[in-house]
Amino acid sequence: MKRNRIVYGITAFTVVLYTGLIVGWHLYAPYADLTIQAPGADNRPEGTARKADDVLIGEFFMQYEVLDENPSLTGKWSSFRGEQTTNMIRTPEAIRTGEGEYPEVWNIETGEGHAAPVIYNGRVYLLDYNEQLSSDALRCFSLATGRELWRRWYRVPIKRNHGFSRTVPAIGDNYIITIGPEGHVMCCDPVTGDLRWTVDMQKEYQTEVPFWYTGQCPRVDNGILILAPAGEEVLLAGLDCLTGETRWTTPNTLGYKMSHSSVMPMTLAGKKTYVYIGVGGICGVSAEADDRGTLLWQTSKWQPSVVAPSPLQVSANQIFVVAGYGTGGALLQVDRSGNQWTATVTDQYKPSEGLSSEQQTPIFYNNMIISVMPKDGGANRGKLVCYSPSNLRSPVWTSAADERFGLGPYLLINNNLFVFKDDGELYVYEVGQREMKLLRKQRIMDGADAWGPLAYADGRLIVRDAHVVKCLNIVSDEE
Repeated sequence: MKRNRIVYGITAFTVVLYTGLIVGWHLYAPYADLTIQAPGADNRPEGTARKADDVLIGEFFMQYEVLDENPSLTGKWSSFRGEQTTNMIRTPEAIRTGEGEYPEVWNIETGEGHAAPVIYNGRVYLLDYNEQLSSDALRCFSLATGRELWRRWYRVPIKRNHGFSRTVPAIGDNYIITIGPEGHVMCCDPVTGDLRWTVDMQKEYQTEVPFWYTGQCPRVDNGILILAPAGEEVLLAGLDCLTGETRWTTPNTLGYKMSHSSVMPMTLAGKKTYVYIGVGGICGVSAEADDRGTLLWQTSKWQPSVVAPSPLQVSANQIFVVAGYGTGGALLQVDRSGNQWTATVTDQYKPSEGLSSEQQTPIFYNNMIISVMPKDGGANRGKLVCYSPSNLRSPVWTSAADERFGLGPYLLINNNLFVFKDDGELYVYEVGQREMKLLRKQRIMDGADAWGPLAYADGRLIVRDAHVVKCLNIVSDEE
């Protein structure tokens, strides 16, 4: 009985003590002289308040390692489809096509996306998206080891839509330029990662970003960045790569909207021209010094609602264009008479009727157009094919029935075509005059949505699927 009274007493004391502490904590004010601060009383400079949706391009930076320079690594894959915009490269390295697998040099994990890298003097640059940080990130790696050297990123919350990043940077000795999924342009020093300048195309040009985010890759011509913002007033623009200063603009009198296609430089009828497929049609803009930025020609006879492949020049005055989602292909002829230009669609057909592509831009080699057919390409759907520009309805050659590649990319190195199936299997073909011979195939990864373009330099082929980037040694058996 006495023990029960002691227990009850201790319990009652504990309840009273903790009740008093809680009440006291609510009633006690540690600072009696607190006052409400008026707006501006903290002397913050006017205009520095940040909204939740503001994007400060390039605001964060982290350096991880300093590259141990390797003077033998001087190879370059400097932009989308390479320096010559052909998706072909001639190299002195002896590409191995015989027995034995290509060894993996390194691999890295990425955010979900399809952006492909550029390679420059022993460094690899990739635009990525970090879903945990809701940020675009330009990442720099060592080509030799795959170790990350530095990263510059900025917060831009977006939702997954078949992944995030899609674009290939453009790089030179003094700049590395990226375009993010929401049209944010960023220029950095390629060695140090220092931020040089930025442009928000939505704010600067009132660009309407396409549904599946920006697919347009930056293109540099003689130190000038060529953009196609396709905004309310500006169709194309030329910006100084080192300063971001606008050098010229093309008024958007055509009312085009931005597509997923990229600007391609061509020489048509003897004149240097920037060719762009927008939502609304296809046009040519002068790339000559005396009238750069002048609209030369346009046609709305071919205007798919969605277009990802870029235009492909196949003769001195002919352009081959393709698009997915039932559009098919077309051949465009550009003619000049003095200062008068005309653009005429000379052939047009559905994807089941002739050469087409949904995502990848075809390659023009030895007077053959090489492509992978789209899923609505009839009996040839998903196959690797070759066509002559003189006959876009009947293939010169097709891959075997069990060699179908989905939306996978391809790259020509010397006379060997590397084709990456969209599930992660690599095929290598020898390209002849009117046929291709399968030399080898290798499972690289059990991949998903391996759509990002390939890149090559210094004997290294870089491939990716939606989540992993891998570097392969394709010139020797050494690990």
